[in-house]
Amino acid sequence: MIVFGGEGIVLDVEGTTSSISFVYDVLFEFAKKHVAGFLTANAADQHVQELARQLADDAGVSATALDDPRGVTQATLAAIDLMNRDVKSTPLKAIQGMIWKAGFDRGELVSHVFDDVAAAIRSWSEAGLDVRIYSSGSVQAQQLFFSHTLAGDLTPYLRGHYDTTTGPKRNPDSYRAIAADMGLDPRSILFVSDVGEELDAARAAGMATALAVRPGNRPPGGMLDHEPIESFAEIVI
Repeated sequence: MIVFGGEGIVLDVEGTTSSISFVYDVLFEFAKKHVAGFLTANAADQHVQELARQLADDAGVSATALDDPRGVTQATLAAIDLMNRDVKSTPLKAIQGMIWKAGFDRGELVSHVFDDVAAAIRSWSEAGLDVRIYSSGSVQAQQLFFSHTLAGDLTPYLRGHYDTTTGPKRNPDSYRAIAADMGLDPRSILFVSDVGEELDAARAAGMATALAVRPGNRPPGGMLDHEPIESFAEIVI
């Protein structure tokens, strides 16, 4: 149990609010299935063209224009390769977010959250805490995720979202930037994640930390000890 008397809580997503299996077996598989069609349908969109170019760079291959079928194939293979290797690629996350939006809008996707998550986020928000999300998934993907959960739309209880455009999740400067954006002293923020290296970085920035222990999670790694919790109900405010 953690007794927290601060002002803000920042949550990871995968392995913290939602199961790792949902992210990999549902969201990633949906993106892999639809990425070629998405790139083909949006070949004339300059923003998508630039994302595809950056995607190719992240995968270590030379970019080809999307108006060439070979370019679509190349970008598709690059995206699938990055997903298979779980590379935290910012352009990949942006493309995934746009693909997932179509799935959520059509009702083909509904986000999994653990049973304790919705009640905790609501109660924290209603108690006046500033609750936000920090994930490698794009801000757009996060907003879609939390507006289409099994427990309903949770976005009214979330005041902000951060992704890798803020900075790498294992860099203390990213957590300092988040605290500054929230307008809070890092010491008054609790960061919850299942990844030890992320928690180490948050602790180095001055934040309080909690280790999410969820079914299916991998060993957390990291150098420091962080208080483990199996449910958000163990965080007492």
